[in-house]
Amino acid sequence: MRLFTAVEPPPEAVVQLSSTVHTGRELFPELRWTSPEDWHLTLVFLGDVPDELVPDLTEGLGRAVAGHHPLSLEVDGWGTFPERSRRSSVLWAGFTGDTEPLTDLAVDLREAARGVGLHVTDMPYVPHLTVARSRPARDLRRTLHELTVPQGPTWRVGEVHLVESVPGRGPRYRTVRTWPLPWKTHPDRTSERSTS
Repeated sequence: MRLFTAVEPPPEAVVQLSSTVHTGRELFPELRWTSPEDWHLTLVFLGDVPDELVPDLTEGLGRAVAGHHPLSLEVDGWGTFPERSRRSSVLWAGFTGDTEPLTDLAVDLREAARGVGLHVTDMPYVPHLTVARSRPARDLRRTLHELTVPQGPTWRVGEVHLVESVPGRGPRYRTVRTWPLPWKTHPDRTSERSTS
C-alpha cells in the first residue's frame, strides 16, 4: 500500500483557494493543476508499506496523534519546490497559524513510522498544499507574480488521516484510518505552576 498521513482542508477553504487557483489555470495551462477534490496537507509521506507492517504502523501513528491537540490553520501565500530555484517542479499554497504544533505533529508521525522500520525523509517539514506541477521543471517566478495571494479562511484541524494512493482510474486517494486530535483534559504545566 502506498500511504501518507494528511489533514484535509474544509470545504470553505477549498472554495476560497479554488477561486484563486482558477486564474492560474487560465494564465498557465501548461502546468498540471491538481484537482480540488484531491487537495490535502501531507504530514508524512510513507511510501510503499508492506501489508504486514500496516497494523503496527497504524498503532504507532495513533499513539503519536494522541499526543497532540486540535490546531488552527489558514491558507496564506505561495511557494515552490525546490525553493528559491530558477527551475521548480511544484507550486504550492502555504499556511499560517499553528504551524509549529503542526510541524511537531509531523515530526512525531515520522518517528512512529521509523519505529516500524520505514524510511521517511529527514528534510525540514514545510506545511503546504500542492496546487500544480511542472514536468519538466521550469521557472515559476512569473506564475508566483501573477497569482493573487491566497488568504483564509481560518480552519480548525481536528483529525489526522492515513491515506492510500490508489493507482489506476477512479478516486486517487482512499482514507484508510482517521484519528481525532484529542482536546486537552488536564491543565498545562504553566497553569499548575501559577496555582501552586
